[in-house]
Amino acid sequence: MDDIKIEEENTNIEDKLKKLKEKLKKCQKEKEEYLDGWQRTKADFINARREEEERRKDFIKLSNQLLIADILSVLDSLDLAVQSQKNKENDITDGVYLIKLQLQDVLKKYGLEVMKTKGEKFDPKFHEAIEEVESKKESGTIIEEVQKGYKLDNKVLRPARVKITK
Repeated sequence: MDDIKIEEENTNIEDKLKKLKEKLKKCQKEKEEYLDGWQRTKADFINARREEEERRKDFIKLSNQLLIADILSVLDSLDLAVQSQKNKENDITDGVYLIKLQLQDVLKKYGLEVMKTKGEKFDPKFHEAIEEVESKKESGTIIEEVQKGYKLDNKVLRPARVKITK
């Protein structure tokens, strides 16, 4: 009887061992599948990031090309103004003024705007005070613009350099 019990226990242990080995093989197979999947996903992500960086660079190049193409017409106008001055055809002042307007229009098209300063309240986000002047006006009022300030797409590109009252 004891031999039968021992034999049954050995069979149970062998069955359990066989089941555990099968389960272990299954787990190892799943582990390899998950690892392969993770590695492929990681490689895809790295490639996608690289491609996005290339697209961003191409976009910047295209933007620069469009801007420069628009500015070329201003450069052509400057060349004509200089040439006409050499030939003494007319006064260069009018031509330069028109070129300035042309350049301002091109830059405005790309989102550049001049900040208004004179008579405004000083704001360090938009202005750089270079001098304080005695005045009867309210303290902190801008009375003179020394250098224009510009915003590009509502972000300060260059603060205006101004004189303010104290």
